[in-house]
Amino acid sequence: MRFGCALRGDPDTRIERVATLANADPQALAFLANPRYRAQLADTRAAAVLLSEASAADCRSAMLLCDNPYATYARIAALLHPPAPLTPGVHPSAVVAMSARIDPSAEIGACAAVGPNAAIGARSLIGPHCVLAEGVTLESDVRLVARVTLGRGVRIGARSVLQPGVVIGADGFGFAPESGRWLKVPQLGSVRIGADVEIGANTTIDRGAIEDTIIEEGVKLDNLIQIGHNVRIGAHTAIAACTGVSGSTTIGKRCMIGGMVGFAGHISVADDVVITGCSAVSNSIASAGVYSATLPIEEARTWRRLVARFKRSASLEARLRALERAAGRPSAQDEDHD
Repeated sequence: MRFGCALRGDPDTRIERVATLANADPQALAFLANPRYRAQLADTRAAAVLLSEASAADCRSAMLLCDNPYATYARIAALLHPPAPLTPGVHPSAVVAMSARIDPSAEIGACAAVGPNAAIGARSLIGPHCVLAEGVTLESDVRLVARVTLGRGVRIGARSVLQPGVVIGADGFGFAPESGRWLKVPQLGSVRIGADVEIGANTTIDRGAIEDTIIEEGVKLDNLIQIGHNVRIGAHTAIAACTGVSGSTTIGKRCMIGGMVGFAGHISVADDVVITGCSAVSNSIASAGVYSATLPIEEARTWRRLVARFKRSASLEARLRALERAAGRPSAQDEDHD
């Protein structure tokens, strides 16, 4: 397999595993992608190091020079540490509906349940304690690691990976107010997951209220994310942990969303948007760029003084306007920014 790297060193060097620069041994391959770790190059015991030409002068080990060390590392690590091979067939403790269609090359693990009219594609893994409801469809090479729950009619694209505890296709949060009480709105849609999607542990994606919730190809979702009903996430977007996306929101393609971001419902986000962690997105974002809505951390006493000043800002603005008017000068503050 070719990785587009230039070798500097002994081509017969034996590599058996990958490791960090700090903990590598003479049989390990390490990499440098973050310049913060550049100082570790001098002391690493790695047999070889993946890095860019800009860092080569500091490295004493054999080198593989490439433009994107992190991506190259990912490919090599996958080659050296492949997933465990499947054991095709159905575990004796699994429960499979008679009408379910399971490719002979698929593996159904212990205590799994596969409902009526489900379809399991070639080389797919249904790990232990997974539950697939009626009409679920898995394309080829899907991996449900363990304890994954797929609701009625959910579709999972080829080569997608769902980590333990993922729930896809539970009812969305739909309730209509009536006379001071809440009336449940039937959630009649499902969820469609594209190819090459990875969903982290204990993430949940709700089924659509009428139409489907859609996760397009190549999307990467971290652990503990909540995706509301009828959300659409564009291809190759990545979202970090503890983010919540309210119902009927659309997020564009190739976006990068930091951790603990909160999205209001019924808004849209353009393609190629970056949102930093802990931001609150209450309005639509119409153009690509980097967006933030979080103050950096401060020492507690400084933070309290900043909050006090913020609370006094309205009265200070009013005093400034009054002074400018008294001096007969037009005020740039006369516009109402509320």
